[in-house]
Amino acid sequence: MQRRILFVDDEPRVLTSIRRMLHGLRTEWHMQFAESGPEALSMLAEAPCDVIVTDMRMPGMDGVQLLTEVKNTYPHMVRIVLSGHSDKEMIFKSVRPAHQYLSKPCDAEVLKSAVSRASALRDLLAQESLKSVVSNLDSLPSLPSLYAEIMDELRNENSSMQKVGEIISRDLGMTTKILQLVNSAFFGIPRRVENPALAVNLLGLDIIKGLVLTVEVFSEFDQDKLNAFDLERLWTHSISTGELVKRIVQGEEKDRQIIDDAYIAGLLHDVGKLILVEHFPDEHKKIIELAKNENIRLSDAETRVLGAGHAEVGAYLLGLWGMTDPIVEAVAFHHNPQTCPVQSFSPLTAVHAADALANADGNVGKQAAAGISGMDTEYIDSIGLAARIPLWQSTFDRMVQEKQTND
Repeated sequence: MQRRILFVDDEPRVLTSIRRMLHGLRTEWHMQFAESGPEALSMLAEAPCDVIVTDMRMPGMDGVQLLTEVKNTYPHMVRIVLSGHSDKEMIFKSVRPAHQYLSKPCDAEVLKSAVSRASALRDLLAQESLKSVVSNLDSLPSLPSLYAEIMDELRNENSSMQKVGEIISRDLGMTTKILQLVNSAFFGIPRRVENPALAVNLLGLDIIKGLVLTVEVFSEFDQDKLNAFDLERLWTHSISTGELVKRIVQGEEKDRQIIDDAYIAGLLHDVGKLILVEHFPDEHKKIIELAKNENIRLSDAETRVLGAGHAEVGAYLLGLWGMTDPIVEAVAFHHNPQTCPVQSFSPLTAVHAADALANADGNVGKQAAAGISGMDTEYIDSIGLAARIPLWQSTFDRMVQEKQTND
C-alpha cells in the first residue's frame, strides 16, 4: 500500500524542487503538494495522510498553526518541519507540534530517509489507538518530586546549569525529551549527544528555561495513575542497563558512534512503560495481573492486552522523535532480538544482553549454569557470540561490585 505524504510550502518553486527530488519514489508514495495551510487542511479533509512535511513561515496560517490543527484533528499523522528559519522564537513555537525538524536546504537523501523512516514506523503498531496516542505525545511524564525540583530550580534567579543537568539526568521523561531536542536539527548541534547533563550545557540555561517554563516540554506524572508502578526503580534499572550496554560495546571494541547509540538505547529501552502507565492505566492493571496470574513475561502480557508491548510503543515514539535507526531498532526488539531483520552484533545485542543481566539482580554467578532469565542465548549463538556471554557477565559483576563499594 502506498504511503500518503503531504508537502506544504507557500513557495511553488520549493514544491517543484521537492517533487523533482522525490520523483523516483512516486510508485511507493502518493505525494500531494499544497501552497498554504488552509489548502493542506482541505486536502486532508478529503483524504488523511500518513506524513505531513511543512514550512514554518507562511502567510495567513503558518506552519505552527497548521501542525497544531493536524495534531488535534489527525493525531496519528507524523509531523515534520522543513524550514530555513531557525530563530529562537520559531523553534520554541514548533517544538511541541512537530515530531522532527529538518533544515533548508535539505539534502535529498536526508529528506527521503526522514519520511521513509517515519512511514515505516507505523508498521510497529497495529492498533490505531496506540498510534494516535503515541503520535500525539509531545512530552513524557516525570516523577512528581523531580518535576517540582526542576521547576523550582529554573524559576530561581540563581539557577545552576550543573544542578539543572543533574535533575534532568535523574528522570527518564526529561532525559528522553532533552536528548530528542539536542540531537534534532532544531538547534543545529553538529555532534551526537548521549548525555543529558552535556545536553543542558550545549543548549544553555536560557534555552532550557524557555523550553521548560514557556513551551512546557516537561510534564508531571498523574499520581492517581501510578498505582503500584515504581518510577524510581524503572530509572535505576534504565541507568544500570545503559551503563552496562556502554561497557559491553566498548569491550567489543566498536567505534564511538555505535557506543553512543547503544548507550542511549540502553538508557531509553523501557521508555514505552511510561506511555502505557500514563495513557492506558486500566489496561496496565490488567497487564500486571495477567503476567502475575499466568507467570508470563510482562511484554507478552502487554501484547495480549494491547496488541503491542512497551518495546514497540517506546520505539515508535523514539523513531517519531528522530532517534537514529540503531537506537529505535534496539528498543523495538530488545525482548525478541531474533525477530530483528539485522542479525549481527549491534546496539540491539548489547541492550538485550544488558537488560537481561541487569534484571538478574546481581545473581549472575548463580544463574550462569542454567542460563540467564530473559536472555535469548540462541540468538546470541546464531550471531557467533555465545563465547562472549561469560565476559559480559563478568563486566556486570564488576559494575555491581563498584556500585556496592561506592555506596
